[in-house]
This record gives sequence, C-alpha cells and structure tokens, in this order.
Amino acid sequence: MIRMMLRPRWILALLLALAVAAGFALLGRWQLERAVASGQVVERSTETVQPLESAVQPDGPPREAATGQQVTVQGAYLPGDEQLISDRLNDGAQGFWVVSRFVTVDAANIAVARGWAADQAAAEKVIQALAAVPAEQPLTLTGRFVPSEAPVVPADGRDPRTQTTVSTAALINLWTGFTDQPVYAGYIIDSTSATGLLVIDSPEPGSDASLNWLNIFYALEWAVFAGFAVFLWYRLVRDAWEREEEQAAIDAAAAG
Repeated sequence: MIRMMLRPRWILALLLALAVAAGFALLGRWQLERAVASGQVVERSTETVQPLESAVQPDGPPREAATGQQVTVQGAYLPGDEQLISDRLNDGAQGFWVVSRFVTVDAANIAVARGWAADQAAAEKVIQALAAVPAEQPLTLTGRFVPSEAPVVPADGRDPRTQTTVSTAALINLWTGFTDQPVYAGYIIDSTSATGLLVIDSPEPGSDASLNWLNIFYALEWAVFAGFAVFLWYRLVRDAWEREEEQAAIDAAAAG
C-alpha cells in the first residue's frame, strides 16, 4: 500500500487533498477569530456627556457605540405630544413612563422619557399638565440615549392604543403635524424628571461579552472537513490497492 501511495497520481491527489484541508483550516481559523472578536469587551466612556449630534445622527440607525451614551442637546418640548408608556420597570417596580416630543435647535425630533410614575392616574395627570404648558424657550437637555424599541401589539383585552415600548416608528404617527422632519431612531432618558414624576433609573450599561458559540461550532465543522479531505484521499488509495490485490489474486488463481 505504501508503494501505491508513492505513485505520482496519488502523490498529486495527496497534494490536492492537503490544499483543500489547508483551505478548510483557514476558514476554521477565521471563524475562531470572529468568535474571539465578538467576546472582546469594547471599553466605552458612556458616562462622559457628548453632544447628541456627535453620538448619533437623525434619519438612520444609531451606531452601537451610541447605545447608553450620556448626551446633551438644546431644543424645546412640544406641549401636547406627550404619550403614556405602560409596563415600565423602575428599580424593580412596574409603572408608567411619560414620553414627550423634543425638537432640537437643528429642527430634528427625538422622544424623551420625562419620568416614571407607579400609578396610571398620576402619570395621566402629569401628561395633562405638560400639555397645558406654553411652548418653552430653548433649553439644554441631558440624559442617556437608547435606541428605538420595536412596537408591540397590546395583549388581548387591553386598550389597542396601549403602548409598552418607546418606538420611534409608532410615536411619529401620533405627533402633531409630523411629516418628513428629521427624527432620531431612539430616545433620551432624562437625567431629571418632570414635576409629579420620579427620575427614571438608568444605570450605566454593562460591558458583558460572551463568545459566539455558533462561530466556534462552524470552526469545528471546518476542522472536521479538513480531516475528511485527507481521510478521503487515504480511502481512495486503499480502495485502489485492494482492487489491485484482488486482481492479482484472481490472475494468480487463473495461472495456477
């Protein structure tokens, strides 16, 4: 069988099998590098306040680095565009958020979570009070930026107008006179609170990271494929050797 392996055709086949195995090994290494990269913690200074326009741009998905970033922006609230967001936790307690429409000095729109209330009636009372406030002069708002959440259909039996997420896509359909103005795909959790509400608990985002096990699984698959390429070459050589041995035995029997 060793002599069979040393024949030129099988040496060339071995070189081809090794080349294929090397390609599979490189693909496996790439998958491992992706798994390790996804598990690395990227340090971000989320607690260093940045201008909103530096952290994220309107009319587009926010960068991942902007999630949880403390930002500041100048503008004014639009009275009458307040919304009640249900089922919001604050220090473990379930309650309600009051979310207002904020227009920056650059005429871009962004939702702002003004505060939390444990009681729906108290939150609605604050909404009525905010709607009656005259339009304010430009002010400086500081808070934590959070990407827009997906809208959720209310459960059976609840008011179909109930909102449980801060969805930019849903809010712009409720804002007065909103057409095609620039809008941020996210919202700001105010670092203070409107009168009658509690400050929303908004801790610094964690820096947890975990390996991507799917990439590791793919890397193992490529390693198996690499080994199989060499095994297939061995199996083909052995089959060819066994056929020659069988034919030699037949020829010897016929000659005898």
